[in-house]
Amino acid sequence: MMDFVAVLAQTLEPATRTTATTEEGFVPIGFIWEQISALNLIEALTFICFGIVCLLYGWRIFKILVTLCFSLVGLFIGLMVNEKLVGGNGMWLGLIGMIMMAVLSLPLMRWGVSALGAVAGGILTGGIWYAFELPDTYIWAGALAGLIAGGMISFIVFKLAVVLFTSFGGGALIVTAVLAILHTYMLDPGQVQELVFNYRWFLPVALIIPTLAGIIIQNKFISGSRDWNI
Repeated sequence: MMDFVAVLAQTLEPATRTTATTEEGFVPIGFIWEQISALNLIEALTFICFGIVCLLYGWRIFKILVTLCFSLVGLFIGLMVNEKLVGGNGMWLGLIGMIMMAVLSLPLMRWGVSALGAVAGGILTGGIWYAFELPDTYIWAGALAGLIAGGMISFIVFKLAVVLFTSFGGGALIVTAVLAILHTYMLDPGQVQELVFNYRWFLPVALIIPTLAGIIIQNKFISGSRDWNI
């Protein structure tokens, strides 16, 4: 009997390791923490200032934000292709990709806003799934529901898509910067790290609160503005 248990444990151990690795891949908490801990004070303050502008006045500058997001995507894709082709020497393909995506974003502005709104919705619902400690293996299902809902809302109510993705982006910048300042300069470094890694509800709640605040504030600003042109 003991031999059978030992054999069963050895059989299940690789599968357990594979499952754990798979779950960690769906929720990149380690990567998120690296971004938080790597910020210095100047970078964190810059993030906060830019995040506040996005959170409150994203509806005014959303075209610039869409172009910037498309440019970053083009830069990332170009750098990946450049690394595959020439081993990462130089940034020419990255720069070319950045320029191409920036130019492409201008005639496809509405589609770009809808895509960013869908991504924001997917991340938020995925965060809610993670906060309620549902199985990490199926977190893609929660994210997919938010992705579809965000995309549908973006096509039905364009203004809401603008408010959603700018509020989400601004909130993410502010939360990242505030946690970096608390971690490096104000609290015991272990306290912030413990909140991020041990309390699954912490990051989703920290992100949802400023996002909702931005949505409410921007809707009030938009309703009081007569000259806003989408």
